[in-house]
Amino acid sequence: MAKTRILNEFGMGTSLRRTDYTQAALRAIKNALWHNSVSVAPAFGFPKEAMLIDVEIGVQQPDKVDTSKLLDVFPYGQPKINVVKGGLDVPKPDGSGVTVIANAAICVSFDMEVA
Repeated sequence: MAKTRILNEFGMGTSLRRTDYTQAALRAIKNALWHNSVSVAPAFGFPKEAMLIDVEIGVQQPDKVDTSKLLDVFPYGQPKINVVKGGLDVPKPDGSGVTVIANAAICVSFDMEVA
């Protein structure tokens, strides 16, 4: 069997006031997931639990993302989350902090036979 990518989804999320990198990452994941209705598992004859879900989150401070809080958003499948430096920290005009912007890339794969 070979891991074969079937689908990519992308999203963006923010933390406007609290500088919460985990919340921004969660919103980015939801943004990607909530814009589609993925029915690829049944189309390929797999149960939804067989989906291999690779998530990459980009934020300016990756160490401030609690990935354990992000896993609960996935109703099925086998999610793995990797957080890297990316996204944006946008300074507030009054100097009181930053607005956090997170980007998410979600890739759905299955273990499939290669023809």
